[in-house]
Amino acid sequence: MEISAAGRLEVRITTADVGKRVSVRCLTEAGTAGGKFTDTVGVLTSWDAGVLVITRKSGESVRIDASSLVAGKVVPAAPARRRGPAAGYEELAQIASRAWRPLDSARLGEWELRAAAGFTRRANSVLPLGTPGVPLDEALDVVRRWYGERGLPAYVQTATGAEGTQELLCAELERRGWAREVTAELWIGALAPLADRAEAEGVVLAREADEAWLARYQRKGVSEVALKVLESGPSVWFASVPAESGGTPAAIGRCVVDGRWAGFAAVEVDPAQRRRGLATVVMAALARRALAEGASAAWLQVEEGNAGARALYAGMGFAAHHAYHHYRELP
Repeated sequence: MEISAAGRLEVRITTADVGKRVSVRCLTEAGTAGGKFTDTVGVLTSWDAGVLVITRKSGESVRIDASSLVAGKVVPAAPARRRGPAAGYEELAQIASRAWRPLDSARLGEWELRAAAGFTRRANSVLPLGTPGVPLDEALDVVRRWYGERGLPAYVQTATGAEGTQELLCAELERRGWAREVTAELWIGALAPLADRAEAEGVVLAREADEAWLARYQRKGVSEVALKVLESGPSVWFASVPAESGGTPAAIGRCVVDGRWAGFAAVEVDPAQRRRGLATVVMAALARRALAEGASAAWLQVEEGNAGARALYAGMGFAAHHAYHHYRELP
């Protein structure tokens, strides 16, 4: 907290700091024996009528009565990373988008409208990197019409928690009645240590997802549209660990190599074969393929509630870079 030369806590933020990352301390239940201090760090997304709204890294919005503030200051836009490759939000957002391409897209200023017959929100949402070139309400009208013409709900994908992310846009969407439906995180890590984690004997790599691979994939009944999305990207590889008895693979995975980045997805293991290290074997095999193509850094996406996957990836040296969210307008 900000402390003056006289040793007093001070509030050194104003309404002019909206859009900046701040750290504040407030006194809850002031004037009572149970009053206590609480600290909040995030982007100041609004300060109206004596109420501050701060968006945390997770995307959660916290409302704070200005009269309860006892200290506050502007802090650096993002803390320095102690491990993993250096990366900015926009670079990672573009890399992730190229690894999961829609079948139909359009530009609205610096926004990309994406559609793929409803297969995953990632391929059926707006990626708003930069400005739409028109006022926000007008842009959202265009978004509604574009998705409506395709028989799809309108989603906007936003991000929070890193330099250059979209906390202000999140707040504006929420003020207009849009709600977060899904939150996940994009994690990054070094590629070479991952390649060294396990022997890759028995892993089969292919450029296309065959029927056996699709049989293990968690999204059942994969359509032609879904297959095109799965096989999209600069350099796509599919990995399988054949089952001892044949048929559906014991484990699968997908990797997209794009310059220095290798993106991992669709890592699935037969429930009866779990805790045998097969996910690590699959990812190590894909990592070696990516290293051979010149990649040096890795990324993947994991939903906030998937505790098992988060523990696995943390053990592999991955760490969260930013959170991302899909907003849909409430009826």
